[in-house]
Amino acid sequence: MANSLNFIDLFAGAGGLSEGFIRQGFNPIAHIEMDMAASYTLKTRAAFHYLKSNNREVEYINYLKGEINRTNLYHLIPEELILGVVNKSIGEENNSEIYKKIDYNLDNQNVDLIVGGPPCQAYSLVGRARSEDNMKSDPRNYLYVQYANYLQRYQPKMFVFENVLGLKSAGKGVYLKNMERLFNKKGYKIHVFTVNAENFGVLQKRRRLIIIGWKDDFTPVLPDFDNYKSEIGGMVGNIFNDLPILQSGSGIDKYVKYSNTTNKYLFESNIRNGIDILTQHISRPHSNQDKEIYKIAVEKWNEGADRLNYNDLPEVLKTHKNRTSFTDRFKVVAENISASHTVVAHIAKDGHHYIHPDIKQNRSISVREAARLQSFPDNFYFEGVKEGANRTAAFKQIGNAVPPSMANVIASELKQNF
Repeated sequence: MANSLNFIDLFAGAGGLSEGFIRQGFNPIAHIEMDMAASYTLKTRAAFHYLKSNNREVEYINYLKGEINRTNLYHLIPEELILGVVNKSIGEENNSEIYKKIDYNLDNQNVDLIVGGPPCQAYSLVGRARSEDNMKSDPRNYLYVQYANYLQRYQPKMFVFENVLGLKSAGKGVYLKNMERLFNKKGYKIHVFTVNAENFGVLQKRRRLIIIGWKDDFTPVLPDFDNYKSEIGGMVGNIFNDLPILQSGSGIDKYVKYSNTTNKYLFESNIRNGIDILTQHISRPHSNQDKEIYKIAVEKWNEGADRLNYNDLPEVLKTHKNRTSFTDRFKVVAENISASHTVVAHIAKDGHHYIHPDIKQNRSISVREAARLQSFPDNFYFEGVKEGANRTAAFKQIGNAVPPSMANVIASELKQNF
């Protein structure tokens, strides 16, 4: 039954939400994503799933080893899987073209589910704080209207809409109320859950809204996601202790050997999942000044579990004029706690908020370490526009993603409704 459940992923990003549903047997008809690098990531992941399901995983491993290039990899899989990744922005100017591509892959089948979450910057508290008009003029405030258009066209039985907590308060709650009215008008009832990723087997505090919608002609079975608690868990240090030591600016994009055996958390969370090849364990370079600050931040944590306040730094190390906000801009990803602070897309700009806990390595976390905090499996490869390592593109995709472990739970619990 599960293999016949078709879904569309809107605003797909790197595919973290899709990953959970694919694990539960749902079939992705199309991924719609405007970012070109993320679209390549989606194509590469489609190649992985196809090759694995056809007992040809070794061909994907050859790609991770660098023995074949990206073009060769894509030639190994059916064309419709590549065409199913639509690199277009969702909106009136592109919808007709997107519909055609979805319909081609759908081939007269039904869409059972739509998943996805529009870009969240317009609803986030940080985004509004940095905006002159509190994001009121940001067109991303209204992308839920486009989401509703896809519901109307494809009539899925259910949908999953993920976004930031700020959606509740954006516009004093008007956007969320308008969403509910619009979804009701399209024939769907909704329930809004407030979830924390750490309750779903992710070693990260990441609070989000999950809106579950269903056609108003049936009564769904909805679990209590607000109070869900996974049996999978560990300490943040579990993501570090099998990885090779890196210094600032070092690392290898493809085919690195693990430095240690796996551990219970990595096994149960599906992060270490059978392929003994580590990729994208790459650290960004840092200035000597930043490394001095990193040492101070790690020492403060190690000595008394104390976070560094920017104003406590020696004057010679203070270069920011802003001394009143973001005073925690330098923060250690502490290994002796059960969940790190939230990984966000800003990690693509600098690593100051994500300092590795090992003072001897004296760097911010690598691409692979950030992916692990988001619960992405190690065989998940993040692409750039051009083939080869692109640290910035990978970090951005990881920071914007839905953790696959959380998506897996949601998919597992909702599957009983189909």
